[in-house]
Amino acid sequence: MNASTASGAAERFIGRRVRRKEDARLLVGRGTFTDDVILPGMLHCAFVRSPIARGIIKSIDTAVAREQPGVVSVFTAEELATIPAYVALSYFMTPPPFTQVHPLASGRAAYVGDPVAIVIAQDRYLAEDAASLVEVEYEEQQPIVTIGDARMGEAIHPELPDNVAATTGESELDAELRSIFANAHKVVSRTVTHHRTTHSPIETRAIIASPNGEHDLTVYVGCQSPQTAARQISAALNMPDKNIRVISRDVGGSFGLKGSIWREEYAVIVAALLLRRPVKWIEDRLENLTAANQTREQECTLTVAFDENARLLGSHMLFEQNDGAFPTTLDNNMAIPMFMWGAYKMPKYGFKTTGYHSNTVGIAPYRGPWAMESLARETLLDIAAREFGISPVEIRQRNLVKASDQPTTSVMGFPIEDIRPYECLELLLQNIDVAAFRREQAAARKDGRLLGLGIATYIEPTVVAMPSTKSDIAQIRIEPSGAVSAVLSTHSQGHGTETTMTQVIADTLGIPMETITVHESDSAQGGYGIGAGGSRQAITGGGASIRASRMLVDKIKAIAAHLSNSSIEQVSIVSGRVQIEGVPEMDRS
Repeated sequence: MNASTASGAAERFIGRRVRRKEDARLLVGRGTFTDDVILPGMLHCAFVRSPIARGIIKSIDTAVAREQPGVVSVFTAEELATIPAYVALSYFMTPPPFTQVHPLASGRAAYVGDPVAIVIAQDRYLAEDAASLVEVEYEEQQPIVTIGDARMGEAIHPELPDNVAATTGESELDAELRSIFANAHKVVSRTVTHHRTTHSPIETRAIIASPNGEHDLTVYVGCQSPQTAARQISAALNMPDKNIRVISRDVGGSFGLKGSIWREEYAVIVAALLLRRPVKWIEDRLENLTAANQTREQECTLTVAFDENARLLGSHMLFEQNDGAFPTTLDNNMAIPMFMWGAYKMPKYGFKTTGYHSNTVGIAPYRGPWAMESLARETLLDIAAREFGISPVEIRQRNLVKASDQPTTSVMGFPIEDIRPYECLELLLQNIDVAAFRREQAAARKDGRLLGLGIATYIEPTVVAMPSTKSDIAQIRIEPSGAVSAVLSTHSQGHGTETTMTQVIADTLGIPMETITVHESDSAQGGYGIGAGGSRQAITGGGASIRASRMLVDKIKAIAAHLSNSSIEQVSIVSGRVQIEGVPEMDRS
């Protein structure tokens, strides 16, 4: 038996190509997505949305809609307020600019697609037809759309007169940076912009809220973490978390969009609680493109000082982001400056980040939400290399952290050890014949074809060491049949975590993969964890699975030793069988 598995002789699965366990049912249509769930007495809903980006809501007439066949109810913000609810936000920033966003627009519309009313009916078609009959009178106002508008324009939220959602750092250079820039051999500065982007998962946002009895609530929702969703709902409704169960089975992609329970989902939940009936909402594609949280729309001005050998001396960054009317997170304002120079030896660094509110859809995380720092940094290094007359490879070779530099800390204070940015680049160059490619590139240009070779280097933490994000839960048990069940707080949106965790557990226990079943979709089972986000689950979920499996091995060996009057050192587990040295009759599977 080695340190990581129950048996060194057992077949290993980590690192091998194996068939993904989840694919068979998904490929033949046997997955269970939120829209596949049908509950007795279930109602359906549609939203009435603002067609304007900014305006005062003068009146909402729902009388005609309420009279339509099959319509059960129509709720506006005032009517939903009988059950107080708000959208629970969490920020790195302290204090946050505001902490309450209500499910439906009240008094004013803040962006195109802002939900103004929710129509509940016997089916979605009837709900949509009735929603089209709701009459809303607006007093349209000039919208604040861009970062420039937000910086100079009228406030969209009365409590935030400067439209600033969050800010950190200083725009002015300190004395040390001023001296560095004044005495540098070369200073290079560029502004890089990134347009607004939508998440557009195959499965749009989806939720079913089902009240159970007088106090309990079950929610079926496509999300990144059932446990996190349950806690958000608990906070928003001021309902004990023990009364809330969130089930999230198969999820057709998220990319950050489904990391938070958001306004429409809360409207559905409150409507279901008021009606004491299950209510389903499946976002249509038009809603997804116009009203679901979006991302990016960022501007980054990066200024870098170099010595005569093209080595980094100092840097300052000005970062601005259009956060929209109601962002789900403002984390970029902290994450982007933190990660800017991680892989490089940067002696001195300053920054100023600002997120602005505007009359656009609020932002949400999206596939490396802080990646703007890499785009800006690597673009500037390429420009600097051209100005120095050296290759993009060489400027990185002169500035990347090497193994011999470690342990060290980044300019932002992050410990750096056991990573190899410089050596990774060298290994890459060994596998790419750059000189041959340059010859091919020159020949192609003569034929009118453009070939390019780009190089970029970055590091990032996959698990941010904060109390709410650094852990996951694994509960592993042996069933009476001898099969193994694992209940985890991880959650897949197509990541293949069911297969990954099965490989980890199989290797640690020394048993075949087919004897293991992984459950990871129910807040009532998985304990508390953060679920998917930031490439973290293999570390936190995998680590928890290994530790739980090792604890199970220790328990099995202790029981076997007790039953056989042997020492624990005599007990081994080989290919899923418990063997006791000198007591062959105690061999058990």
